[in-house]
Amino acid sequence: MDKDIENVLKMAKENDVKFIRLWFTDILGFLKGFAITIDELEGALEEGMGFDGSSIQGYARIDESDMIAKPDPKTFQIIPWRPKENAVARMFADVYEPDGTPYKGDPRWVLKRALKKAQDLGYTFYVGPELEYFYFKGNDGTQILDKGGYFDLTPLDVATELRRETILTLDAMGIRVEYSHHEVAPSQHEIDLRYTEALAMADNAMTYRLVVKDVALKHGVYATFMPKPIFGQNGSGMHTHQSLFKGDKNAFFDPKDEFHLSKIARSYMAGILKHAKEITSITSQWVNSYKRLVPGYEAPVYISWARRNRSALVRVPMYKPGKEKATRMEFRSPDPACNPYLAFAVMLAAGLKGIEKGYKLPPPVEEDIFEMSEEARKRHGIESLPGNLLEAIQITEQSELVRETLGDHIFQKFIENKKIEWDQYRTHVSQFELEKYLPIL
Repeated sequence: MDKDIENVLKMAKENDVKFIRLWFTDILGFLKGFAITIDELEGALEEGMGFDGSSIQGYARIDESDMIAKPDPKTFQIIPWRPKENAVARMFADVYEPDGTPYKGDPRWVLKRALKKAQDLGYTFYVGPELEYFYFKGNDGTQILDKGGYFDLTPLDVATELRRETILTLDAMGIRVEYSHHEVAPSQHEIDLRYTEALAMADNAMTYRLVVKDVALKHGVYATFMPKPIFGQNGSGMHTHQSLFKGDKNAFFDPKDEFHLSKIARSYMAGILKHAKEITSITSQWVNSYKRLVPGYEAPVYISWARRNRSALVRVPMYKPGKEKATRMEFRSPDPACNPYLAFAVMLAAGLKGIEKGYKLPPPVEEDIFEMSEEARKRHGIESLPGNLLEAIQITEQSELVRETLGDHIFQKFIENKKIEWDQYRTHVSQFELEKYLPIL
C-alpha cells in the first residue's frame, strides 16, 4: 500500500475520524464536495468515489455526467471546528473521467498541468497571496463592525477576535499564517498566508475563504470576499507574491543586478505585463471586480512595474541583504473572489511565456501613476487593464495563452458563463437608475 495512503488511514484511526469530506471546485471557484464514511476511505484513496457532475458549473452535460473524485492524501486534515468525537476530516480531490483520465473541466488539473510545464523547465512555482475581505453584520447589507483604517488597533473589538480565532483554526489545519491586520477601509481585514508551492496554496486559499466565513457565522456576523462591496471605499484585492525556485535557490535573484533581479525574473515580469489584459478576466472574474479596478482606491489598473510605487500593476519588494530567497514580484490586480487554481495557472503561464520568448522588461515607473495626466501616461507607454467584464472577456477570447492554459473545455465554459453574467448585469435596472432617473424622466 502507498505510504501516503497508509499515513492517512493511520491518522484517521488515531483521531477517531468517522466522516471525510472530499472537496473540489467548479470553474468559478466555488467549493463543492460530499462526505464519505470512514468505511469507504481506503477504497476512495485507491480507486476514487463516483459522483454526478451534471449539476456542477462548467462540468459535464447530463448525458456524460459520471465523474470520479480521487482524494489527494497529502491534503488530509482534521476539521477543527467539528467535534473531536466522531471527528470529521477533509481532503481535496482530483476529478477523473470513469476511464481514469484527468477530467478536463477540473480547475485543480489545470493548475497541475501548468506546474508540470514549470517543473519540466526545472522550476518550482511559489506564491503568497494576500486575501482581503470585509466583516458585515449580515449578508443583506453592508453595516460595518468597525471604523478602523490601515493597521489600526481597536481594543477588544469583535473583528480582532474573529481574526485571532481564524488564524488558530488555520494553524490547526496546517496552514501557516504570516501576519494579519486591519485594512484601509472600515471593517476590512487581511490575513496573509505563508508563501508556499502553488498547488498547496490554491488548496490553502480555498480553505482560508471557508474558515474566514465559518468563524464569522459562528459569531453571528458575515464575512465577504466580494471585491467592492462599499461605494467610495477601497475594494478587496488578492495581491499575489510569486517567484520561481530551482532546487533551493531563488531563480529570481541576481546579486549583480541593480534591482537584484535575474534575467529570468525580468522576463517573467515582462510576461505578466504583456499578457496582463488577457488574464484579467480570470484573476478578476466578476462584474463587481471592475468596480474595484478603477483609478484611486489603491487599485492597480495601469500596466507598469515599480519597486516602491503601489499604483503600479507589478511591484518588486525592496531587497534585504541576506534574504535572497525572499526576492519576488507582486501582481496587484487579482481579487480574492477569483478561482485560485485558474488564477495561479494563468499567472504562471504568462510569466513562463516571457521567459520562453525572452521578453524585455521596460524601465520601472516610480511616479504616482494615478496623478499622471492621460498624455503623460501615453508618453510613458502605460496602458490600462480592461474597464469592465465584457471588455476583459473579449480580450481573453482572443488569447491563445489563456486557451492553452485552461484547455478548450474550461476556456469555452468560462467565457460562456461570463457573457451570461454580463448580459444579466447589462439588462438589470439598478437602484441607482431608479433614484436618478425615475423622478425626472
